[in-house]
Amino acid sequence: MPANSPERKERSRNAKPRIERAALQLFVDEGVDAATTRQIANQAGVSEGALYRHYKGKDELALALFMETHNRLGEMLSEALSQPGTVEERIHRAVLAYCTLADEDWLLFSFHLVSLNRFLPHDTRREDDPVTRFERILEAMIAAGEIPEADPALLTAMTLGIVMQAAQNKIYNRLPGPFSAHAPAFTRAILAVLYQK
Repeated sequence: MPANSPERKERSRNAKPRIERAALQLFVDEGVDAATTRQIANQAGVSEGALYRHYKGKDELALALFMETHNRLGEMLSEALSQPGTVEERIHRAVLAYCTLADEDWLLFSFHLVSLNRFLPHDTRREDDPVTRFERILEAMIAAGEIPEADPALLTAMTLGIVMQAAQNKIYNRLPGPFSAHAPAFTRAILAVLYQK
């Protein structure tokens, strides 16, 4: 089959999602360092060459999968928090956005969460990353007198920790049900942090 034939191009396109799903499963189960391109290709039912047609290697694949979720999360949080409403309504929307992303694709979400320490140190601080977006919005809430004066960086860490630690417990099968079922409790806990004196 010629390299540029329509059938080969279609097979190559179909291979990419299978490669990504196989990689995610291996990255979560084994870790990025332990997984090999051969294992990923075997689990995806494709050749190693098919993997290399889409990615330079497993590290580029892992980073692409991580950043896909990371960037999407930033957009979702920003949209949820920038809509009009009370602080409680905006926080609840942000929590629901986070939980919805988790429930939509738990495997991809789990990979993002367990890979934060691997990829974030190499990501330069950007104004559009989820943590910075959330911190800027909390700064604006403080400036507008909507929540008490506090260190925005510390508030951000504390509030994100509520949902992130719970998500980690879900990865370890210590938290039942869909993640969004816990959204009301997360919202109450975050509001308690934001309004602490």
